[in-house]
Amino acid sequence: MASLQATSFLHSSAYSLPRLSRKQTITSILDIPKIRASNIPLHDLPNGGLAEELEMARSYASLKTTMLDEKYTKKYENYEPDSMVMEKLYAILEAVADRVEMHKNIGDQRDNWNSLLLTSINAITLAGATMSGIASTITAGAAPVGTLKICSTLMFIAATGMLCIMNKIQPSQLAEEQRNAARLFKQLEKKIETTIAIGEPTDRDVNEAMQKVLALDKAYPLPLLGVMLEKFPSNVEPAVWWPQQQRSGQATNADFNGWNPKLEKEMRSIVEVIRRKDKEEYLRLGGKALKLNKMLAISGPLLTALAAIGSSFVGSPMLGGSWAAILGVVAGSLASVVNTLEHGGQVGMLFEMYRSNAGFFKLMEKSIESSSMERRENGEVFEMKVALQLGRSLSELRNLASSSSNRGGEVDEFASKLF
Repeated sequence: MASLQATSFLHSSAYSLPRLSRKQTITSILDIPKIRASNIPLHDLPNGGLAEELEMARSYASLKTTMLDEKYTKKYENYEPDSMVMEKLYAILEAVADRVEMHKNIGDQRDNWNSLLLTSINAITLAGATMSGIASTITAGAAPVGTLKICSTLMFIAATGMLCIMNKIQPSQLAEEQRNAARLFKQLEKKIETTIAIGEPTDRDVNEAMQKVLALDKAYPLPLLGVMLEKFPSNVEPAVWWPQQQRSGQATNADFNGWNPKLEKEMRSIVEVIRRKDKEEYLRLGGKALKLNKMLAISGPLLTALAAIGSSFVGSPMLGGSWAAILGVVAGSLASVVNTLEHGGQVGMLFEMYRSNAGFFKLMEKSIESSSMERRENGEVFEMKVALQLGRSLSELRNLASSSSNRGGEVDEFASKLF
């Protein structure tokens, strides 16, 4: 604006003064006294317009970026992870990777046990029933009758013993335990790798990783003798594969870390739905699977034992030859059907799956309660994790929490949409 005023002044002077020569005019213009900007107070300067404002904004943004860079550099340029902590974490990481491979291989092996034992026992049982039926068609006192009776009886006795062992260890359930263990150890492996890559590992991270490894070892043991999990417990309880969480106490009100009263209320409502719907449903289904498995586990050996008794009396006048043959053939055939339903249908695996799902929801309860109390993890990030674990979007999760709050925890839908 100052330049415009000077220009207008020159033009007005040119028109008001007498006409001069071109040389004189140029000399007059060049003889205008120079004004030093440093001598003018800043508050007396007129507004420089949009160009000067943009220049000031760019200067401010550049200064702010420089300050942030200096702050970030000052925070991290001198950070050097503790070599002992890193060495411990790498040692735990190697052990976890080894356990992943061990549980995977042993799970495949125990799955093969289930299919091979099922095929072998059914073949033995049906062969014994066939021999018992053939023996009943031969005239009493003939030479082959005694041989067929002995062979049939021995086969049924062998099938009874093998079924007792198989029903005791439940290979399909063992295989499911190892699959769960391999998956959970894989999760722990990824978490340790992330801590090493982008975190600032401390002794606390080492202790937590160590406790989680030991808790998983206890929850899913590899040996069968002495430490094998009870396959027919009196009560169905959720599987527990995490260490006992020690709360550090309520966070201070100044340290919200993305949490607010609305989010805390939402998380409490989600916990209520999980406890009343999802966890209770899987415990109920687990109880039904356990009862069915118990019934089949008792029925199989009982039927093969009855078949062995019937086949041993084929052709004998004590029980009547025809009734003994019927008992041997029918009981042996039913034993094969029961064995196929139990182990071919993998009822033990079904029970373990329900028990693990209930444990998953119990872990979610503990995690939500602990996170809302301590606020160690950012509230918005934690909300997103809960939504992903339940197979829901953030809007669906909030709608579920709202419905639960309005109905006092009684909702028709389950919290999880995954399983």
